[in-house]
Amino acid sequence: MCVIVKKVWNLWNLLIPLMILGLLFYFYQQRDSDPRNQSESIGNYEQNSSKNIGASEQSLINLEGNSVRERITPPEGFIRMEMEQDSFGAYLQNLPLKPHGARVLYFDGREKTKDVYAAVVDMEIGERDLQQCADAVIRLRAEYLYQQEMYDKIRFSFVSGFSADYSTWMQGNRINVNGSQVTWVKQAEYNKDYASFRKYLDMVFAYAGTASLAKELNPILVAEMRIGDVFIVGGSPGHCVIIVDMAENRSTGEKLFLLAQSYMPAQDIQILKNPRNSSISPWYDLDFGETLITPEWQFDQEYLMRF
Repeated sequence: MCVIVKKVWNLWNLLIPLMILGLLFYFYQQRDSDPRNQSESIGNYEQNSSKNIGASEQSLINLEGNSVRERITPPEGFIRMEMEQDSFGAYLQNLPLKPHGARVLYFDGREKTKDVYAAVVDMEIGERDLQQCADAVIRLRAEYLYQQEMYDKIRFSFVSGFSADYSTWMQGNRINVNGSQVTWVKQAEYNKDYASFRKYLDMVFAYAGTASLAKELNPILVAEMRIGDVFIVGGSPGHCVIIVDMAENRSTGEKLFLLAQSYMPAQDIQILKNPRNSSISPWYDLDFGETLITPEWQFDQEYLMRF
């Protein structure tokens, strides 16, 4: 009998810790399932439907708007900053958008599932993994200059330092890359049509990046921000976002701004949500402190640059 009692006692001592661990695991799972305890870390978003848009954010979205300025309205008390006609700022404010609820697509047709964007720019990105973050900023700047026929200003550097200017490309010259050697080679006749321009951009996308683009931009104080400025961290990895609109409260002097980005892999350009302040999202407050927190990257004030 003593032997049986001893075995039961040993079994009981073994079961008690297992029961305690089971209870702890159960309550931990319950905690994680409580939305009040979900992490708010950058990038921790899963997009399910347009119902994810909060009430405040929804009130700033005009479902019928077809451009940045038509789709996203400033919060109460703020008015949109008016840009000069034909300026880069006006071009960005009038970027065409896909219908409300459209998903960001990667270059291969897959959907981006992270719930980090409020709208999607209606601009093709090609079928290769080329138009990533810096490339999207280059694309917007180049498209504006091409539209304005300022061809001599379309010039971007490769990471190697080679200067790829569109004026030389227009003359029928093409870029030959042989290891570290990059040269111009005459291969075609003069051509400035859009199809040729897009081939030029793809060549730039393949050999430029945040490291090279950052060297072409000039530092700007956050207080002097204007539409078209870029937050950029050059490197590998690096990232950048571009200011595509701004609004101002003329009574208080407060200013807000909208951000657009692409990311890795190549994907549609998107208007970013504000992960820190849903009451004004997708707008961001110019007085954001030392560090600007976006859904997929953080930028210190010193990283604001201008073309």
